[in-house]
Amino acid sequence: MSTYLADKAEILTVEGPSATFTYRRMGPQGGVPLVLLHRFRATIDWWDPEFLDYLAADHDVIVFDNVGVGYTTGEARDSLDGFAEGVIEFIEALGLAQVDLLGWSLGGFVAQRVALHRPELVRKFIVAGSSPTAWAPGAPPMSERVMGIMSKPDGGDTEDMLYLFYPETDAARASGLSHLDHVSTRLAAGGPGISAAAAGGQFTAVSALLETPFEQVAAELETIKQPVLYANGVHDVMLPAFASFAAVQHLENATLVLYSDAGHAFLFQHARAFTKQVADFLAA
Repeated sequence: MSTYLADKAEILTVEGPSATFTYRRMGPQGGVPLVLLHRFRATIDWWDPEFLDYLAADHDVIVFDNVGVGYTTGEARDSLDGFAEGVIEFIEALGLAQVDLLGWSLGGFVAQRVALHRPELVRKFIVAGSSPTAWAPGAPPMSERVMGIMSKPDGGDTEDMLYLFYPETDAARASGLSHLDHVSTRLAAGGPGISAAAAGGQFTAVSALLETPFEQVAAELETIKQPVLYANGVHDVMLPAFASFAAVQHLENATLVLYSDAGHAFLFQHARAFTKQVADFLAA
């Protein structure tokens, strides 16, 4: 039996114009809620409960499935702006006047689009294991192996996931296997996975990053006035830490944190340290 409080959070729903959104809410309510935006091919069942418990110790934390993903109804989107519209619809359906955002991977791209489109809705946001919404000049290209795993219909096996999210060290591998064990309780309950249509739409949106001029995105970043925390693992094989460094050069009020022994899933590998970093950032 799971010992994590996050595993005990109940499924809730709220009606929006284009979907019935499914979400979980945990932690003390009051103040500005922290809304989490997930990675490529994930549903709310994939959030690590240890990570959520740390976050929710002092924060009102909300996780949800976007339109057409996992438990949420509606037609899956295929662009970052489409995903951002889904986030905005969900926040408004809950009647929230303002939120903080934490976006991991694909969710980091989306968080930036939400902040651009509806700046009054976002107080602060965190971009974790992500990058600007265009490929940064000088950043290492995404490898054929990474693209190959991302395009697999089933999302790849355990070894694929460990390669994408964790460095190839014994300590990092152990952390990756621990993460998979943490999420096993939710996954074993048999909730819906991500459909082929939703995964295809996400892949289309991510692929478009390679075609977007960096100069255009840099100009957009320069219009963002909210405090931003950018964080990454130095050994991220999906979205290189170089891109995080490139992003903060175009943000007015940004902090950059890098974890030297971690990769794409640094936030779970260093859950206690990173959630303390998030708490300090949100409280400042």
